[in-house]
Amino acid sequence: SDSARGKVGQYKSNPQGRPSPVPLESCPWCGEGFTPDSFTLLPDSDRPTDLRITCASWQCEFSGGRPLPIVAVDEPLYRRLPAFLIATVDKFASLPWTGESGALLGGADRHDAHGFYGAAEPGRGRRLARPLPPPDLVIQDELHLISGPLGTMAGLYETVIEALCSREAGGEVDGEVDGRRVKPKIVASTATVRHAREQVQAIFGRPVTQVFPPPGPNRRDSFFARTVSASPSAATSASPSASGSTSASTPASGSASPSASASGNHARRYFGVAAQGRNPKEVMRRVVLVLMGAAERAWRDAGAARNPANPADPYMTLLGYFNSLRELGGARRILEEEVQNTLKRYGDRRRLGEAEGLFRSRTRFSGVVELTSRVSTDRVAEARRRLGCTFHDRGDRDDRVDCAIATNMISVGLDIRRLGLMLVYGQPKTHSEYIQATSRVGRDDHRPGLVVTLYNVHKPRDRSHYERFRHYHETFYRSVEVSSATPFAARALDRGFAGALVALARHARPAMTPAAGAAGVEAERAALERRLLAVFAARIDAQPFGDDAERDERLRSVRNRIGDLLDSWGAMADAYRSDGVTMHYQRHEAGPGTAVRQPLLREMLDTDFESRHHRKFRANRSLRDVEPQVNLFLQDLPSRLNEGGRP
Repeated sequence: SDSARGKVGQYKSNPQGRPSPVPLESCPWCGEGFTPDSFTLLPDSDRPTDLRITCASWQCEFSGGRPLPIVAVDEPLYRRLPAFLIATVDKFASLPWTGESGALLGGADRHDAHGFYGAAEPGRGRRLARPLPPPDLVIQDELHLISGPLGTMAGLYETVIEALCSREAGGEVDGEVDGRRVKPKIVASTATVRHAREQVQAIFGRPVTQVFPPPGPNRRDSFFARTVSASPSAATSASPSASGSTSASTPASGSASPSASASGNHARRYFGVAAQGRNPKEVMRRVVLVLMGAAERAWRDAGAARNPANPADPYMTLLGYFNSLRELGGARRILEEEVQNTLKRYGDRRRLGEAEGLFRSRTRFSGVVELTSRVSTDRVAEARRRLGCTFHDRGDRDDRVDCAIATNMISVGLDIRRLGLMLVYGQPKTHSEYIQATSRVGRDDHRPGLVVTLYNVHKPRDRSHYERFRHYHETFYRSVEVSSATPFAARALDRGFAGALVALARHARPAMTPAAGAAGVEAERAALERRLLAVFAARIDAQPFGDDAERDERLRSVRNRIGDLLDSWGAMADAYRSDGVTMHYQRHEAGPGTAVRQPLLREMLDTDFESRHHRKFRANRSLRDVEPQVNLFLQDLPSRLNEGGRP
């Protein structure tokens, strides 16, 4: 059901209840939404080999017989070899498991009407004049996320990817052109990074890092980037929401006065709230009421729906950020029940002698939109679309979002310029996370952002941030954590080195790339071992180790592991050969009717091993599966019942 065929069938049978089979909801050319007729399995739905995507609008350039130039299924990707490929680092883990994936990194030397072929499919297609070159440009977005366990595993597989993407000369796999080694150019992007040189050196093995744009003589104008000063109109548009948030600290809000601190400029203003002896959820409820009630008044005072350029529109949608799903779940109940009901009469609250209060009632309250990992991809895409809808357009009345709640999913990729109001429930665990999350609002210089952070004064960390609120927000880029990535640490090698070694061995030696090439390890042993030692030794030499003693120790460890893994690989191949069985890389590659029962690679959760050699070749299918979350013990219930045990 997780295959492209299953997802297309489910979407065609229930387009309202099932997500789109591709991570797109509309045509990227004209914006028309996809329909079940937009997806066609070719040559037929019984044995499909390709998924064709067309636009539902007959006026679009990509309708009818002209499909969109989008390939969203792995198998056609390996065959088509697009010039522009978008992927996550998780896909690195497929290199040892899938022989066809190596063609994406260069080496395809044959083709026919269906596409290109590499060493994984010998004998197919006509030979090209020269093999296709490997990728020469790698763009890594959000570099600060490639850290910790994920960055450590990615660093191991980056060793393989760089070796396979190095240029070839004279048809030999030596990675040199005109006597020099040519590697792909790597461009890494991030807004929050510290000690970038060490992180880049650990992950990509590049000791020389050039920061772009370079610093200029003026910190506000470096030629490549310019700081835009807030315009007077932007400052004016910020005042309604700012005054509404300030009123949260007055007795008129109906509670004891919480403490408040403010910091920032007109482009994005930070406001901190802390209430001694009050339940944090109660403080959150009162602050949300103040923010939404003040925004409603500002929106109506500016002309409401009659003013297409209503300056208060960015503050009509409140974006809430939470550090955990537990906190988010509790806040959702408060928003859907207490806040929604109270807002309908919140405009009745006035100070003594006031003819008109600071707030207006909000009689209509849309459903709370959630952006978390437990929400399906199609619903996340729909939520992003709705968050971009303004309140002045009557045609989008049903799409308006009064309140959205999210976890760290929004820290990257949520680039909606309209948003201007955020509530942060508790100080996030890392400074980079706080900077990234709060930068989701105020992305337009004419629509300044307001960030209200609620602190729990009973938590020492929250209290510390509140007590030095202004200084921290004026200098919080100094506090960004140093990213940690240690690809050649002992435990990292235990987890990922076998997968990286098999990936390089499989794709660096054409004879070993096909499924049955795993059995030829002894014939390729000498050349293969030289290649593996050279690649991994060069990467270790480029690592930012503290001293030479540590570097030498890691190098000895890797050399010993290479020899040990190749010895075990050869021993398994000989054992299978003596039994009349041919070794394959993974189970399904054996094909129907084949006697292969024990392939080379094993799943991380496998426990049934014939010998100690098999245990060494456990490999991940995702780079995120590196640490156990729970202890799961599998029990065979029928066998226990047969033995007279209790279920």
